[in-house]
Amino acid sequence: MEEQTQLKMTQLSQVETQTVRWLWYPFIPYGKLTIIQGDPGDGKSTFILNIAAMLSKGQGFDADMEQGNPVNVIYQTAEDGLADTVKPRLESAGADCTRISIIDESEKSVSMTDDRLEQAIRKENAGLLILDPIQAYLGCGTDMNRANEAREMTKKLGSIAERTGCAIVLIGHMNKGSGAKAAYRGMGSIDFYAVARSVLLVGRIEGQPNMRAVVQIKNNLSAFGHSKAFELTNTGNWSTKHYLPITADEILGGIAPKACKLDMAKQFLQELAVSKNLIMSNEILELAAQEGISKRTLETAKKELGIKAKRINGSWYWDLHKDE
Repeated sequence: MEEQTQLKMTQLSQVETQTVRWLWYPFIPYGKLTIIQGDPGDGKSTFILNIAAMLSKGQGFDADMEQGNPVNVIYQTAEDGLADTVKPRLESAGADCTRISIIDESEKSVSMTDDRLEQAIRKENAGLLILDPIQAYLGCGTDMNRANEAREMTKKLGSIAERTGCAIVLIGHMNKGSGAKAAYRGMGSIDFYAVARSVLLVGRIEGQPNMRAVVQIKNNLSAFGHSKAFELTNTGNWSTKHYLPITADEILGGIAPKACKLDMAKQFLQELAVSKNLIMSNEILELAAQEGISKRTLETAKKELGIKAKRINGSWYWDLHKDE
């Protein structure tokens, strides 16, 4: 016979109103779950490690992340070596590694339902806990594609975040479903997506191998944040570039945003100007087409850069040299 649970009621008049606090507005809230997902190799781990590095120094990742006191971080990873990958990446990003810790898994692996998560947050007074990738922290016999199991795991983790005030970020690989909506290419059951208060997608930008886009595809706590473009530097760090008008489904479909195409066209013209002052219009259009830049986009870039066309001996040329 099933044991009955005693009924308990709470009047909302007894609940103290609170304001949502943000680690990174409006992308990562304190005291809640956030998911960062993307295809393998697209830079999710590098992205969150750069955030962790900046927080450890009390610095903002970009203009939307307030600078303040240094934040203690717990980073659990099952894919990258601590000595040869994680620590070098953090050091390259200038992290204060005395503020970044891991839970020792030499005797027992950590799982999402592990009591040590809350113990570690309280012991380290951590403001950010990262599980990377979440698929590695499900625990034995757990199927993340089963809605009831996924919801119970994430609800418990969400309760830990709420009790401690710590921002908990789950890094996840996306499913392989081609052409599917971003929400349904997430980590197993849609219940992971449902319990998280914020979900971010990290993806590549078509035609720009060193650029990555960060797009918010869910936000239950505020207005959606603007999509952003970041550049991966030679040292593996992320540098803020600009806001980017692109959607998650465009990233998944391999569609380059118009703003990025315009930036590509400007860069193309600026690089060409290093070696050439005058170039025939037909020639420059052909060169641009080889780079995937349309005539219309190139004309817009030309206008914004103040490049003039001139006729010489019956042929049109673009004058790439601009007087100072």
